[in-house]
Order: sequence, then C-alpha cells, then structure tokens
Amino acid sequence: MRIWGKIWKDNHLLKDTTIEDHSNDTRTHKIFHALDDICLEFDLGKPIWLDSNIREFQKHSSTKFRQDNFIEEIDFDFLEFHVIEED
Repeated sequence: MRIWGKIWKDNHLLKDTTIEDHSNDTRTHKIFHALDDICLEFDLGKPIWLDSNIREFQKHSSTKFRQDNFIEEIDFDFLEFHVIEED
C-alpha cells in the first residue's frame, strides 16, 4: 500500500511525502500507521477523524484534515491524505 500525504496552503503544495507499507497488517492498521508516519515526518499532532473524514475516505480513499481536525493551531489550509496504491 502506498499513501500520499500533502500539506496545502493558498492552493500551493508546501510539503509532500509517500508512505509505503508492505506488511501483512489490515488495511485499517496500514492507514493509521501511515497517518502517524506522515504526522511524524511533518512534525504535526495527529488529526482527529471526524465523521465527514470517515465518509469521504470510505468513498474516495482520500480525505482532507483541516483546522477542525487538529487540537493545536496549524499554519496551513489542510493535510491531504490519499491512498495511491493498494496491495
């Protein structure tokens, strides 16, 4: 599985990274581990999955985490989280 994390501000891509997970873990575990790795690499607190994020991710394998998803202030518009390849 490959997951792409991107930070956007004012319609500009500020940072991006790709996380690969070829373990035998479940899809859900791979998703959560990738989000942890992305947040660690970008030095962010972990976002909270709201119902809208869950629905969007289930439908499109992609979601955007905005200020409402973070406890601390963020200096960007959103963190985009997107599955680009499944096992």
